[in-house]
Amino acid sequence: MLLLNPPIRLRAPFCTFLRRRSCRLHLSSAPPPPSSPQSMGGDAPNSNTNPNAAPSHHKDDAYLQTIIPKRIAFFESIKAQQIAQRAAISGDTIRITLPDGKVKEGKKFNTTPFDVALGISKSLAGNAVIAGVDGVLWDMSRPLEGDCQLKLFTFEDDEGRDTFWHSSAHILGQSLEMEYGCKLCIGPCTTRGEGFYYDGFYGEFSLNEDHFKRIDDGAAKAAAEKQPFERIEVSREQALEMFSENQFKVEIIRDLPEDKTITVYRCGPLVDLCRGPHIPNTSFVKAFRCLKASSAYWRGDRERESLQRVYGISYPDSKRLKEYINQLEEAKKYDHRALGGKQELFFFHPLSPGSAFFLPHGARIYNKLMEFVKSQYRVRGYQEVLSPNIYNMNLWETSGHAANYKENMFVFEIEKQEYGLKPMNCPGHCLMFDHRVRSYRELPLRLADFGVLHRNEASGALTGLTRVRRFQQDDAHIFCRESQVKDEVRGVLEFIGYVYDIFGFTFELKLSTRPEKYLGDLETWDKAEAALTEALNESGKSWQLNEGDGAFYGPKIDISVSDALKRKFQCATLQLDFQLPSRFNLSYSAEDEAKRERPVMIHRAILGSVERMLAILLEHYKGKWPFWLSPRQAVVCTVSEKFEAYALEVQDQIHKAGYYVDIDNSDKTVNKKVREAQLAQYNFILVVGEKDLEKGVVTVRRRDHQNHSEMSVQDLLKLFKELLQGFQ
Repeated sequence: MLLLNPPIRLRAPFCTFLRRRSCRLHLSSAPPPPSSPQSMGGDAPNSNTNPNAAPSHHKDDAYLQTIIPKRIAFFESIKAQQIAQRAAISGDTIRITLPDGKVKEGKKFNTTPFDVALGISKSLAGNAVIAGVDGVLWDMSRPLEGDCQLKLFTFEDDEGRDTFWHSSAHILGQSLEMEYGCKLCIGPCTTRGEGFYYDGFYGEFSLNEDHFKRIDDGAAKAAAEKQPFERIEVSREQALEMFSENQFKVEIIRDLPEDKTITVYRCGPLVDLCRGPHIPNTSFVKAFRCLKASSAYWRGDRERESLQRVYGISYPDSKRLKEYINQLEEAKKYDHRALGGKQELFFFHPLSPGSAFFLPHGARIYNKLMEFVKSQYRVRGYQEVLSPNIYNMNLWETSGHAANYKENMFVFEIEKQEYGLKPMNCPGHCLMFDHRVRSYRELPLRLADFGVLHRNEASGALTGLTRVRRFQQDDAHIFCRESQVKDEVRGVLEFIGYVYDIFGFTFELKLSTRPEKYLGDLETWDKAEAALTEALNESGKSWQLNEGDGAFYGPKIDISVSDALKRKFQCATLQLDFQLPSRFNLSYSAEDEAKRERPVMIHRAILGSVERMLAILLEHYKGKWPFWLSPRQAVVCTVSEKFEAYALEVQDQIHKAGYYVDIDNSDKTVNKKVREAQLAQYNFILVVGEKDLEKGVVTVRRRDHQNHSEMSVQDLLKLFKELLQGFQ
């Protein structure tokens, strides 16, 4: 019997199940540039040997000699059977509709997306890495199974790029398995959207960057061999037999739902359990580089096996790889952890891991970001609330977080009852909505909360301000009627655009629609998706459709921002939620007071985590804060000590006007004072000497300008006000 794969709707081409159960790092999760030293123990090269020689290592040849021939033979046997089965039932004419409406004819279980691409142009066939068949990602070499809508994706598309990097993870896995005889675990493209990794079990052996040359060479060999990515479907019993020597794959297989179709892919000697899909063959990967090796726990469990995680990046050409490596080097110069220490903004301490200590200058920026958002709340009709930090676990049982999120919460016992620090505000806001009878006249009700949140991130996942355990976010929840969804979403999109434009970010929008498994009825989902579509169209921003990637409780709009270093981040959130109002049995009285209706809940954040946004902005501005956000707006430098009284008078006037101003009345030369002020990133350097005292002015030098001018303090304060009001 031919096993036909059921529709798989996903953006990132790797099994969502595996991702959710994937490993949690206990070292840094962000790969540094390749030039960074990254010692993990392992086998350090002998200083007396050839420095270019790869370090020695133990290789389990017996394991490789057992599993590789066995898996290949098993794979080829099943593949031959399935090819024969397809041949027996193929031949019927099918209609293949392209995005432009044109229709091509093909043969059922015979014609592939590659055949269609080749019929259009050789260039398209040579560049298309993956297809979309009725919204389902599909291998270019996989035969079509009936009439369908067909899209073709290249590396320039998100779908193509994710597939490219997922396939590159298999190339990496092949190199690791062949070189070190490790037991491969999982190898997806990264969730942050650039590159991939593969986890493997190596016993006591540790990888480090000294091993990268050997790994890169193995990947280059695989690419040069133009190995096709081939796919088969297997039964649970066949999968268990095929991977019986790898306890990690066996565990994954056993945990899959009984009705889940299991697929296996082969490229060269690598036969791997994988949902797919993949690029046509390994030669599409023209440039490949290992970035980092670190440790990880199997399935994020500190009590389980310790694995090695190898990160990599790849491109269809070497030019892009070179640009990416240069970008990493540039980003390294402006790492927020280094700049934060240099500018005395924040620090971390082992006595409270994952919780930042914000120093006075860091607190200035933190508070300014919150004040900025709060000022917009008044304009946009939000009502700020304060909610508890600790809740009885009964709340999280009702919300569903106890079942799905408890391992990420800080839970403790009080008077023989279980309590938890809140990791998010939404359940508390549901209690606020429900504490009295609500009327339709109150809707939309926009509740905003900067409450402190705690999430029990694994110690190794903690990365500066970008991944912490204690944080605040500009969290808001909008309770509204279905008929109000479009206007509310449009208002949030305008809010996002306003804020990100001030920061100098560009951003992309994607509408993620109903997934395979969802809650609620189709009619409600269709209305919600239509409302989001209309709001996006009316926003004036271009957007993309991300079919089937919505949350199970409602569709969402994904917002990714790009900073000055061309890196992408997800900060803002805009999600519709039908589930939480139902779980808390929320309702309001309609026009007919005897009738109760269920509100729709919109989860919304603009900055996201204030900690993370501060880190992104610090790197985005390269440490040079704009005046309105700067913790060091001005410094008064004396030419000599006899002008100290005048300098203090100037400082006092500026301070009373509400600006951050310091004074340097040390015995250093004025040139040295100015230079140090420039390095400290003061926006304005105000020099006072004899002529300044006589005229009642200051000599003004701006941070990035060589020229200077005289200004009265009153004119200077007028300029400051203009810069502040213009968010400059």
